[in-house]
Amino acid sequence: MLYKAIGLMSGSSLDGLDIAYVYLEEISGEWTYDIQHAACYPYEEEWTNRLRDANRLPAYDYQLLHTAFGQYLGKAVNRFISGHNLQFQVQLISSHGHTVFHDPKRKMTAQLGSGAAIAAETGIPVVTDLRAMDIALGGQGAPIVPVGEKRLLGTYCCLLNLGGIANLTVNRERVQSGQSPEAPVGTMVAFDVCPANRVLNMLAAERGLAFDRNGELASAGRVNQALLEKLNAFSYYADPYPKSLANEFGTTEIYPLLQQEESSLENKLCTYVSHICEQVKRSVCSVLHPGQAPQSGYRLLVTGGGARNGFLVEGLKQLLSPLQVEVVIADDMLVDFKEAMIMAFIGVLRWRDEVNILSSVTGASRDSVGGALWMGA
Repeated sequence: MLYKAIGLMSGSSLDGLDIAYVYLEEISGEWTYDIQHAACYPYEEEWTNRLRDANRLPAYDYQLLHTAFGQYLGKAVNRFISGHNLQFQVQLISSHGHTVFHDPKRKMTAQLGSGAAIAAETGIPVVTDLRAMDIALGGQGAPIVPVGEKRLLGTYCCLLNLGGIANLTVNRERVQSGQSPEAPVGTMVAFDVCPANRVLNMLAAERGLAFDRNGELASAGRVNQALLEKLNAFSYYADPYPKSLANEFGTTEIYPLLQQEESSLENKLCTYVSHICEQVKRSVCSVLHPGQAPQSGYRLLVTGGGARNGFLVEGLKQLLSPLQVEVVIADDMLVDFKEAMIMAFIGVLRWRDEVNILSSVTGASRDSVGGALWMGA
């Protein structure tokens, strides 16, 4: 069965709206994907500010923004469809929305972008609220992409997304040694590692830059060891998985700590890159080699904007090579649009009434079929 779906992703880095039009085909239980068209529509300054400050709004204004952003998403999809001559071809839209609140301990998560508004604007069936069911079942509601990584990218043992937040997925069906009793072979393990591009971009903005291109500023700095120790000391990093991070951890905990340091911007960026690399290494060790020496080689596929940061990637390679983990950078389309593509896949699974959220990843009481369906025209 072939499905033609659009996936929408708005990440915590606030760099723009990712749209991917994907062919997803299922034959005898095996899935393949083909990204036909994709685009990133950068947010205008007004929308960047509105999304960034949404957590400060009164409830009524927040609901107005929820509707307005849904209309914005619907118009963006219409623009995309028109630009690629896809009229009457798209069967389904699946939108992640933009996460504003995420508090799994209180069984609450909230993503902006009304599904009803998207469906009304486009006239196409829409799936939204992808995390809500898992949260209600006691899960972290994150990460949700591992179901797509398992079904569409299952040849890799490890997958690392370097977006606003870095998150790691390990396909334990590919792990041959170092099994952890917390995660038996046959399950997917995934969790948020640490804030990544969101913090790096905030630092770069101090120099009037949208981001530190290829890590050039960071590469000119030196690691501030005292600052690195403070960053690594946050209690989240010692928590066992499953676990997930709210966007505010990077903006209200990490970034203020960096601001307080009397050090050059280059040194802060260099130190934070080292922090990301070290936390990725710790996370990989906690899943692949808990308490053991590495026994066999693995491949780690890297996607997200951070995959284009050469200084960060080189740091990862240096730290992971002794663990016999080979860092593989995905092709350009997958680097930029993996999450949007997987949102489309999650929506298709919801349409088929099949499991699209894995409890082995989130810690929920069971696997679930997540997402609200809005029928459009």
